[in-house]
Formats: sequence, structure tokens, C-alpha cells
Amino acid sequence: MATFKIEGGHKLRGEITPQGAKNEALQVICAVLLTSEKVIIENIPDIRDVNKLIFILGELGVKIEKLGAHTYSFQADAVNIDYLESDEFKKDGGSLRGSIMIVGPLLGRFGKGFIPRPGGDKIGRRRLDTHFEGFIKLGATFRYNKEEHFYGVEAKELQGTYMLLDEASVTGTANIILASIFAKGTTTLYNAACEPYIQQLCAMLNSMGAKITGIGSNLLYIDGVTSLGGCTHRILPDMIEIGSWIGMAAMTRSELTIKDVSWDNLGQIPSVFRKLGIKLERRNDDIYIPAQDSYEISSYIDGSVLTISDAPWPGFTPDLLSIVLVVATQAKGNVLIHQKMFESRLFFVDKLIDMGAKVILCDPHRATIIGHDFQSILKATTMTSPDIRAGISLLIAALSAKGTSIIHNIEQIDRGYENIDERLRAIGAKIERIN
Repeated sequence: MATFKIEGGHKLRGEITPQGAKNEALQVICAVLLTSEKVIIENIPDIRDVNKLIFILGELGVKIEKLGAHTYSFQADAVNIDYLESDEFKKDGGSLRGSIMIVGPLLGRFGKGFIPRPGGDKIGRRRLDTHFEGFIKLGATFRYNKEEHFYGVEAKELQGTYMLLDEASVTGTANIILASIFAKGTTTLYNAACEPYIQQLCAMLNSMGAKITGIGSNLLYIDGVTSLGGCTHRILPDMIEIGSWIGMAAMTRSELTIKDVSWDNLGQIPSVFRKLGIKLERRNDDIYIPAQDSYEISSYIDGSVLTISDAPWPGFTPDLLSIVLVVATQAKGNVLIHQKMFESRLFFVDKLIDMGAKVILCDPHRATIIGHDFQSILKATTMTSPDIRAGISLLIAALSAKGTSIIHNIEQIDRGYENIDERLRAIGAKIERIN
């Protein structure tokens, strides 16, 4: 296991470019399974979770060629479906939550898909019901091996239908879309997720010959087609990483420019950070953040305490609530963080309390933060990263703290952030990776 050693209290300065979006990459890479023609995908992030998915596709028989640092070509013209029932796949697929995304395209194109119970962050219950209920409504037969925790769906032919999703699941929506491309007739998805990454997936599929309308709304129509062709697709910058850099600049009182952020796809993110008192400017497609000695949390019109909560798009993404919570510890004022989706995601706050933060964990979903306004600096400590987003939040806290902090289990951070120590050193951070 690797460790980060961070000497806190240093200001950062310069420009940083966000990586390609992890959540989009996991979806669009799986979409290559729908065609025998070559698909080129640009701006793929070089991170553990994405690399593991690419490895699984290679084991499935997909021809993969690395064309550049972040560009790959994929050709799924000789897929080995038998790999799905092998012991190797049960091990490989079980270590990555994103592996669930291969089931939809395999079911749609080959009539069957299997998956071991996926791994991923331990942030609470992350049920797969929406995925499999969608497949069943399209006409698939579902089976589950309780002893091996192995899921399977099979169908001779999928039939388009109307379905009202029980939740606006991003991965569930993507998986059902991928499964329904070759279904006969029209599939109607209501209460579909409409995140920019879903919009990107739909645009990519349409460029390959799919017929999807309603893109950008929560009501999608997919008219079945008989085949798809190849395409070239570019992944959006990662909005979660962009939010992480904003929070990092504020906590270290640094001047940073975040390059090429795709402002039109950031939704509520700039607004929420501004509510925390963080100044940020739009400069063409960049975000400029000036150095601030203090930032003050706004309150509601009636003077009541601000609440920041997550919600399906276009609401605020749950993946940034951990970063917002850490940033609030040095703000002027108070805020209530309400994490609605995952009941274990706030359980890293004990580490912040050890560093001197004033955080009251009300229950598994809510925490009240009383900001220090930099009158009391966080103190360095030794801690362990429990998941990707908590990991980057603890890293931000360590960069602002007085003294040298140690963060263990940084493989969690590497799952979602590309070469983060090298990129932070380039803008002035004192961070060292110890293997």
C-alpha cells in the first residue's frame, strides 16, 4: 500500500488542467461493445478504475490500441462471451463497480450479460435494482447466484417498452440505454438521469447510428436500430476534479487557474462554491480563483443557516459534498451539509475533528460545520483514505494544515485522480508518494 506525506501550509500558484471525466469514461468505454467497428475515444483519464475497465474489455476480446497519452481505439469484433463465466472475470469484475456497465451493451448485442457483485467505494448501499428491473422490462430473464454473488440476464430478443425508473440513477439510466439500442420498437425512459455524462453517451451513440431523442431531459425515447458503426468521441473534463481544485485553492488561500473546464456543463458547482464565499471568475472557458485570506458563507434571505444538499442533475452532485464540507471548516460562518444519497459518506469527519475542525455529525446523512475563518489552523495528523472523495477531501485538509500529515491507502485517491501528486507539485504543493 502507498502513502502520501504532505507538508501543509504552502500556497499554490499556477494553472491546472482537469482530467477527463471518470464517470463518463466508464460509460462510453462500455459503449464500444455495441459495434464491431473501430471506436476512438479521446481524453480518457489515466486512473485505476478506468484502466481496470479497459483491462476487462481486453480480456473480453476487444482489440485495444493506445494512440496517445489519453486516446485509445477499441474494436469489439471478436468478443469472447465465455470469459464472463470464468473465475478470472469473477475476480476482475468484482473489484470494480463500473464493471456493471458492460452488462447492458452485452445483453443488447449478444443476448446475455453476467457480472459478479461489483466493488467500489464503501459509502453505503448502492443497489443495482434499477439496472436489472430495466433489463427485465425489456424482456430479459434475470438470475442470481447467492453463493457466488453472481448476476445474469439473458434474452433471445429485447422489446422496446415504457418504463418509469424508480430512481434517476446515472449508471442505471446509462445501462438501460445501452441495452435498448437494438431492442425492437421504441423504449421510453421516464425519470431518466440527465447529467452531462448521460448526454455525452447519447450523443456518442447517435453519432454511431442510434436514434435517441429527448437528450438533456428526464424523458428519453430510444428507437431500436439493427446495427451501429464506429465513431470518434471526446470525453468532457471531470467536474468533480474541477470542484476539488476550487476547494483546494480556497483552503490553501491560493491563486489558481483551472483550464478548459467546459463551463456550460458545470451546473450548480460554481454557484455552490460562491455561496461559501469563494470568488471565482469565468475567463473564456477557464476558472480563475484569486487568493483569498477569508471567505464567508452566505445565509438565506431570512437569516437562517445555509443548507447544501445533493440532488439529481441539475441539482448539486453528491460527489462534491465531501469537498464542500472540508472547505467549510475554514470559512467564516456555519453551514449544514445534507448528504441524502449515501449513509456512510460523511463518516470521515472524525479525521477532520482530530485535525481541529468544528464538525457536528448530526446523523449518518447530516453534518453541521462551524467555520474557523482561519483563526484556528487545522493541525497535521496521520489518517487513512476510506474512499475516493473522502480521500481527496482529507488531502485538501492536509495541504492547509500546520505540520506534516500522512495519508494511507491512497490507492483510493488514485482510483479517481490522475497522477495527483505530480500535478500538485507542479503548482507548489509539498507532497511525496511513499511506496
